Amino acid sequence: MKKLLISIFAGIVFVVVLTGCAATVYAPGPPPEAKVEVQPAPPGPGAVWVAGHWVWHGNAYVWQSGYWEKNPKGRWVTGHWKKTPRGHVWVAGHWAR
Repeated sequence: MKKLLISIFAGIVFVVVLTGCAATVYAPGPPPEAKVEVQPAPPGPGAVWVAGHWVWHGNAYVWQSGYWEKNPKGRWVTGHWKKTPRGHVWVAGHWAR
């Protein structure tokens, strides 16, 4: 029984470690110009618009539409593409307090 519990625990730790290791994805060139989005009406007071952006999907950029965040957790810092020697990499947007 003890060996079984240790094996289960080791498996859980292994899965948690692997899911935390997201690989950096490099796009070979810069994304297209951002699309102009028509923002729908906000869902309520205090909502913050998170603008859409281009996402690299293996061999092409795909547009990810913007959305309203109902319960902001501070100030939204917009994500952006950063040029590196290996290609362009997405720096995700996040909430800053």
